[in-house]
Amino acid sequence: MSAPAENSAPVAVVTGAARGIGRGIALVLGEAGATVYVTDRESRGHRHSDLPGTVEDTAEQVTARGGRGIAVPLDHRDDAAVAALFDRVRAEHGGLDLLVANACNGNALPFTPGVPFWELPLDHWPNLMEVGVRSHLVSAWHAAPLLVERRGLLVVTGYADERSEVVGHVFFDLAMNGVTRLARTLAHDLRPHGVTVLGLAPGFTATEAIVAALGANPPGADSQEFPGRALRALLEDPEVARHSGRMLPVAEVAAEYGLTDVPATPAAGGA
Repeated sequence: MSAPAENSAPVAVVTGAARGIGRGIALVLGEAGATVYVTDRESRGHRHSDLPGTVEDTAEQVTARGGRGIAVPLDHRDDAAVAALFDRVRAEHGGLDLLVANACNGNALPFTPGVPFWELPLDHWPNLMEVGVRSHLVSAWHAAPLLVERRGLLVVTGYADERSEVVGHVFFDLAMNGVTRLARTLAHDLRPHGVTVLGLAPGFTATEAIVAALGANPPGADSQEFPGRALRALLEDPEVARHSGRMLPVAEVAAEYGLTDVPATPAAGGA
């Protein structure tokens, strides 16, 4: 990957960024002066959750941090809308420095640890496999030619521990292992074109959903922006290609680059 020119701030797309990990990543990119296309189906005009945060909120906060936030209300199940997003990026910038494929609807249904797989609702499949794994792939499919233009970075968010099932939840387990494999296979195809692909695996993070369930400042939780600081370090590393195809835990990235966490940013406003 080649870093953006010194006089040219990076252009990024962050999917699923109205709240959660995506929001934290977008805000840190704003601090770096990036132009960030922020996507999510959660918008001021169409609310799907009582949790705080909309795509417009995040875009405005990116701009307040020093970047340029562009809100794109978008349901990642709509392939035509995804295509239109990347057509817009091409028209406005001619290329893309960074795609963070993060959109997922994994928290739409509650997890019930200890319940056998045959008692879990089958609706977990579309939430995790279609909105999660498939949307990562579709976004990457459309972004790839733009990333090749800039020899950019493609990051998929997922889960790093391949040695054990994920809280005994077969759908989540399949989805997260699917994302890990996706990082590896996309890296294989894009590596010859100068594009680095890797996975980023946040740890326990104080997202809006976690705070709503456990209260403010849950013990042992990373701040919402800690994954973003790890990603920024990778984006700015001229040797990031050495990580191509790997799923990197945020804690491992933090240790390598000497990062420390900072207090959590208040959740995005407006429920």
